[in-house]
Amino acid sequence: MLFSLENITHDWTLFLDRDGVINVRPYQDYVKKPSDFQFLPGVIEAIALLRKHFKYLIIVTNQQGIGKDLMTEHDLIAIHNKMQLEIEQHHGKIDAIYYCSKLASEKNNCRKPEPFMALKAKEDFPDIEFAQSIMAGDTSSDILFGQNLGMKTIQIGEEQLDVKANFLFPDLLSFAKSLDQKQQADVT
Repeated sequence: MLFSLENITHDWTLFLDRDGVINVRPYQDYVKKPSDFQFLPGVIEAIALLRKHFKYLIIVTNQQGIGKDLMTEHDLIAIHNKMQLEIEQHHGKIDAIYYCSKLASEKNNCRKPEPFMALKAKEDFPDIEFAQSIMAGDTSSDILFGQNLGMKTIQIGEEQLDVKANFLFPDLLSFAKSLDQKQQADVT
């Protein structure tokens, strides 16, 4: 059976990358402190809309700025606290955030596309089914992460990637609105 967005029900999980999907990715740099964090246009609205369609919204993010000693784990937690607070003030909610601070050069680590962060999420939320999950990201490692776990995948942005996602949306809000339109069509 071909997959379409109409197959998504409220018991699905949405895994989201952070940099480039939720916030502006600094050019050749990292978000190192809360004041560096800037939401992409429409993301706060998108998360509130997506909350209505998914049981869990989970962020999985590679954060090697910690491994490079450009920031601390405390800095990252402060960034995420700021992000979560603003999302919640606009009726959204992120259920969990998983990050990997290892360097990309390290072997056998938790970075995407390795499955570690998703497996940790499943440990914390045992009812997650990867076959009923979507990974939304803007890089090849995000898409491979989802594919390696049997998830459906959504590429956010139009950059040329090495792998093909199931769906392509210019931004997170476009994806959220497409689900809202599907829901409205189901009601009529």
